[in-house]
Amino acid sequence: MDKALHNLAMNTGSCLCGGIQFRIHTDIPPIQVCYCSQCRKAQGTAFAGNAPIQAADFELVSGQALMQAYEATPGKRRWFCKCCGSPIYSERDSLPGVLRVRIGTVDEPIQARPAFHAYVASACSWWDAPDDGLPHYPQAPKP
Repeated sequence: MDKALHNLAMNTGSCLCGGIQFRIHTDIPPIQVCYCSQCRKAQGTAFAGNAPIQAADFELVSGQALMQAYEATPGKRRWFCKCCGSPIYSERDSLPGVLRVRIGTVDEPIQARPAFHAYVASACSWWDAPDDGLPHYPQAPKP
């Protein structure tokens, strides 16, 4: 681990059983709220809250043996704890070096807030994306 990382902001995170522990060595960027059917199924709820973190700023402290990946979409892996099932992050071949950390796994209160709602056209029938003034995209936002 680069000692320079320890001088940056740090957040810790963990899975439900505590077997996986991680650190994020940077400020958490704005949160992306996703309503796609895969995120809903992977989270077991109406949406997923994700924060894109550079892999170099993510440190897996413990639980490497508990990390399990599932590839529902070619080139995209969702990593979770194989003991308790907590989703930890996803990664895509098309976005090398970026982990989309499941923000609900962060242990401390964070300053970051949602930036937008994505895939609202796929939202479940029992939950409406809030009218909070943030952009709502029927699919993924265009880069």
